[in-house]
Amino acid sequence: MILDAVFGIKLEIVIIVLLVLIVLLAIGLIFTFSRLQNVSRKYYTLTSGKQAKDLETIMLTRFKEMDRVKSRMKRFSREHRTFKGHLDSCYNKLGIVKYDAFNNMAGELSFSLALLNDENSGLVLSSMHSKEGCFTYAKEIIKGESYIALSKEEIEAISKAKTIDEEIERMVAAEDEE
Repeated sequence: MILDAVFGIKLEIVIIVLLVLIVLLAIGLIFTFSRLQNVSRKYYTLTSGKQAKDLETIMLTRFKEMDRVKSRMKRFSREHRTFKGHLDSCYNKLGIVKYDAFNNMAGELSFSLALLNDENSGLVLSSMHSKEGCFTYAKEIIKGESYIALSKEEIEAISKAKTIDEEIERMVAAEDEE
């Protein structure tokens, strides 16, 4: 007896559906094969590299380079901390006030110069010019204060030196806005 139906469906319809599925599977297989070839080409390009170096050699070389950079950064960081410590003790703030120490002299030849570090410690130099000569005095400043009495010009010079950081920050901010 010849089968006229499979599971109650005509045999011609079952064959057509199976043929369509075979065609769809063939198209999927061709698509998958072309993608596999594309990936294989990219893999070959990646692993062949310049002068036929393989990927492992390239990666090992880069890791060694990264280790050298890392050790240099550690050394630079240590040196930076050392230099920063030295710079903190250097005189990096200054304030100057010019004035006429004796009313009979013109040209404001006298001055007070404050030289301070980050902790506002340092010295203030005062030089007073007169017709008879020039007199220079140095007074020690510790954390913005002096154990010796200061003139109003010396106090003003110290005040200018203390605020120089604020003035520099304002100038940098103004340049950044432009």
